[in-house]
Amino acid sequence: MATAKKPVQKPAAKKPAAKKPAKKAAPAEMQYHVHLKRGDIGRYVILPGDPGRTPLIASFFDDAKEVAFNREYRTFTGTVDGIKVSCCSTGIGCPSTAIAVEELIKCGADTFIRIGTCGALQPEVKLGDLCITTGAVREEGTTRQYVPISYPAVADLDVTLALRQAAANLGYPAHTGIGHCKDAFFIEDKDIPIREDIEAKWNAWYKSNVISTSMESAALFVVSSIRRVRAGEVLATIGLTYADTPIVAKVGIEEGIKTAIEAIRILAKQDAAR
Repeated sequence: MATAKKPVQKPAAKKPAAKKPAKKAAPAEMQYHVHLKRGDIGRYVILPGDPGRTPLIASFFDDAKEVAFNREYRTFTGTVDGIKVSCCSTGIGCPSTAIAVEELIKCGADTFIRIGTCGALQPEVKLGDLCITTGAVREEGTTRQYVPISYPAVADLDVTLALRQAAANLGYPAHTGIGHCKDAFFIEDKDIPIREDIEAKWNAWYKSNVISTSMESAALFVVSSIRRVRAGEVLATIGLTYADTPIVAKVGIEEGIKTAIEAIRILAKQDAAR
């Protein structure tokens, strides 16, 4: 007699695996000094020294909004011809400038144009003229803590050429050359204890065709170079240092701002074509 076959049991259907909850994106890190994070600024950033100058620069933007103001760092973001741009003040001197550049890079900036003021070191540089800095004499202390003194403080070539072209487009008198960068503003005073040494150095800069003196360029150029971003500088001549008059009149500042903005337009077109 045939034995009855046992029914074949089908394996139990596997339960669908429970979906793991999607990981939330980590919030963008707020930078300690500038009080900014990724998304707050554009890749192109104009850097004045004076926090009071940022609203003036922002007035040339479309839809400009103040996004942060902490210590000496005041930031506005808007657009120029649809390009997201920002301006952030750096305060006076290389230490605070280096901090601003380091933190702005972490927020997504990769192209910097400093707009500031300077004293002329050559007679052909007149009050109100623009000085477009190609490199800086590193007579300050901040960059020595980054690299040896033999490392040059050099502006980015594309940014420098864009600034020169922008000034020409706008019809502004501009001089392109090496700038002097210092830490102490009042070293022109006659009663400085090492006055003889200072005068010898000033004479060297005059004879070496250094065109201007200011206080931020070396940090801007060195930090940008080692962090692989671009930086340039355009300065309004407000003093005649070669004639012992470091401040005469605040002239040329608006022309410098317009030159920086026009340079951003030029750079943005070049970047879009790459």
